[in-house]
Amino acid sequence: MVFALPNDTVLIGDGGLATALETRGHDLSDDLWSARLLIDAPDEIVAVHSAFFRAGAAFATTASYQASFDGFAARGIDRAHATRLLQRSVELAKTARDESGGHRYVAASVGPYGAALANGEEYVGRYGLSVAQLAAWHRPRLEVLVDAGPDILAVETVPDADEAEALVGLIHECKTPAWLSYTIDGLTTRAGQPLTDAFAVAADVPEIVAVGVNCCAPDDVLTAVEIARTVTGKPVIVYPNSGETWDGPRRTWVGDSKWSAHLAPQWVAAGACIVGGCCRVGPSDIAALAATVTSPNVP
Repeated sequence: MVFALPNDTVLIGDGGLATALETRGHDLSDDLWSARLLIDAPDEIVAVHSAFFRAGAAFATTASYQASFDGFAARGIDRAHATRLLQRSVELAKTARDESGGHRYVAASVGPYGAALANGEEYVGRYGLSVAQLAAWHRPRLEVLVDAGPDILAVETVPDADEAEALVGLIHECKTPAWLSYTIDGLTTRAGQPLTDAFAVAADVPEIVAVGVNCCAPDDVLTAVEIARTVTGKPVIVYPNSGETWDGPRRTWVGDSKWSAHLAPQWVAAGACIVGGCCRVGPSDIAALAATVTSPNVP
């Protein structure tokens, strides 16, 4: 696969798929989260992808973030059926893309190991697994998603540079374009590594076409953009959450929203070329973002 980011414009990302699905009345409180609707209501996933496209997004990020062979097996779904469901996540995003037309792309979400644990561990990292063990866990799912033919992999919400090392190595083996996006706390990953070290993991890997941060507080974005750009020289992607905090045991967001589309121009000025939102950021928020950031390649 070949994927080239444009040099002359800013692209708008989508927002929180689960957030938009919950707004449409779906209860996503089980361990599969939005991936449950790959089984129960696939048309609803298409509808949300389409809503983000109408809002101005250039990307549909698939409903595979919390999907894993382990998670499906816990629901009594065998490996063959789980493979088809992972493939379906890409197919649904392609349907929305093709119906929407224009310069739009499918990004296959590759969530971290912690997401599959379904207890908020992606906001902690340090699972007690080696780089080799993490690579072995990620490989089967990543290979299925690559074979499904997305435009790019969204390797996202990575809390730990060790996990990033595992994923980046797999992506290099697959010769597949991807972005690598960390979830951070200030100037470190959630596992406590300096962002300079974390971004360096991807600096010399050509398949990583962009680096950045997601599902972090909006206030943490600006400095991260500057560090990512300086360390890697690659295009930078940012899509923070609303600034609320995820309470894993209670499975709810707490605190006040700090989201504002008006923060985006300073991120772009610092070097971000893809700007979107994550959890608690819906289509109306992305529409406001698209109106704030000049994006001539998105109709």
